[in-house]
Amino acid sequence: MVNKDKLIFDNVLEMVGNTPLVKLNTILSDFPGTFLAKLECFNPGQSSKDRIALHIIEDAEKKGILKPGATIIETTSGNTGFSIAMVSIIKGYKCVLAVSSKSSLDKIDMLKSMGAKVYVCPAHVNADDPRSYYEVAKRLHKEIKDSVYINQYFNSLNTEAHYKSTGPELWQQTQGKITHLVACSGTGGTISGAAKYLKEQNPNIKIIGVDAYGSVLKKYHETREFDSNEIYPYRIEGLGKNLIPTATDFDSIDEFIKVTDEDSAHTARELAQTEGLFAGYTSGAVVQAVKQLSQKSAFKPTDVVVLIFPDHGSRYMSKVFNDQWMEDQGFFDDKKEVAAQGVEFIK
Repeated sequence: MVNKDKLIFDNVLEMVGNTPLVKLNTILSDFPGTFLAKLECFNPGQSSKDRIALHIIEDAEKKGILKPGATIIETTSGNTGFSIAMVSIIKGYKCVLAVSSKSSLDKIDMLKSMGAKVYVCPAHVNADDPRSYYEVAKRLHKEIKDSVYINQYFNSLNTEAHYKSTGPELWQQTQGKITHLVACSGTGGTISGAAKYLKEQNPNIKIIGVDAYGSVLKKYHETREFDSNEIYPYRIEGLGKNLIPTATDFDSIDEFIKVTDEDSAHTARELAQTEGLFAGYTSGAVVQAVKQLSQKSAFKPTDVVVLIFPDHGSRYMSKVFNDQWMEDQGFFDDKKEVAAQGVEFIK
């Protein structure tokens, strides 16, 4: 966790944590309540995944699982991979990543730039398909000597990292006034870890998970049944799942709400143009969820609602912030926004 009084850091890993909380003044101004964004892009690797990468790797070092020169293997939609690659560079490990083909080209290029060996796996296959990034990572772990598989979806240390850092930060930053936490759920580590800490301080705090259409999480939360009929392709990265991660503590989450790819994309773009916050696709999703909840009168004027913004918009330049991609998805066809007209070439 960052020591705010320190003027010079020994390396980038000392900068992980203590990200700022910023009031949203415009995009949600029509709704009652105070809305605060937790800007995880202020971590050195520009995402919340820095927290789990550092925590899990240092835990493995303490337990003697990681030896000098070892290889760290992980499945990732991009952000966790970047964070693991960053930690690996500083600590002297090799990094091998199995990445979903749904990940933006920007993310894949960044992983390669950080020295990682990247295997791009088809996104729209079953989790137990040998081509899925879960199964590819398992195979690589068996094949590569002295390797450690992080396995963030089924690693309790994922949740513990946020219990020890994100949760306490939110409680301290809001001076205990937080009434709601709204966060996207993928592996579930962020929302579950923060929820556990916050509910220990005040069990009345409402924890709301954001899920995607095409994901199984919301129905599983409500029924405790895995329904494969819920699964179909969707575009948002790092949100939702086609399996049930054990890193998710469903009992700590009060409610799930689903958002669409299109609404989330437009809201991410709106966020940049109203608040000056260039945040990622999932940040658009969490704001969209709050809009939908507010339209159902979920919040009171006295409520203090914290939204987790997981990463930075620069990781989506070939997607939601690219007019041609938006056009190709049909997102400009019928509503909300036309392609930006902000560039004029002088000849």
